[in-house]
Amino acid sequence: MKKPVFIILSFMTVLFARELSIGKVMPKVNIPIPDVNGETFTLKKLMDKNGLLVIFSCNTCPWVIRWQDRYNPIAGLCSENNIGFVAVNSNARQHNGVDSYKAMQEHAQEYNYKFPYVMDKRAELANAFGAKKTPQVYLFNKDNILVYRGAIDDNAENADNVTTSYLVNAVNAVAMGEEIKVKKTKALGCSIKF
Repeated sequence: MKKPVFIILSFMTVLFARELSIGKVMPKVNIPIPDVNGETFTLKKLMDKNGLLVIFSCNTCPWVIRWQDRYNPIAGLCSENNIGFVAVNSNARQHNGVDSYKAMQEHAQEYNYKFPYVMDKRAELANAFGAKKTPQVYLFNKDNILVYRGAIDDNAENADNVTTSYLVNAVNAVAMGEEIKVKKTKALGCSIKF
């Protein structure tokens, strides 16, 4: 009887993990995370001199697919401004299926990823961040402090119809050492499969 109760409590802990607040330090920076190109990273290693952008993503979520065309340009903007960029697949329940390591490799190749795409094997990072959706973004400054979290922009359907590029604006503000005007937005997407 005790074992099932523990399993239920563990699931509820993951389900109700509090999302990382603006101003908090990046958690779990030393967890090894394997990249689709065979290298193993940590968030600390991926951090650049002006910060790190972490996007919780996956292979099949329709919301990820809708925003997919913005990943490489944002990664390029981050690179130009000495901000690291990583996409993290935390769908642990699907790591033996549609979000397997091999499927992630194929997905990264299909979309010509120009950035690390890593597997969060036990969803430790997603749980530590309190991430619930794909895509869901977290931007940290040079001091490892969370300065923006939420959505990429205000139009998943069409990049040409975006009126507010929340993430691009936040990246530009971090690069110039300015205050971010919109620090939090609502992430829209599929639930992470813990």
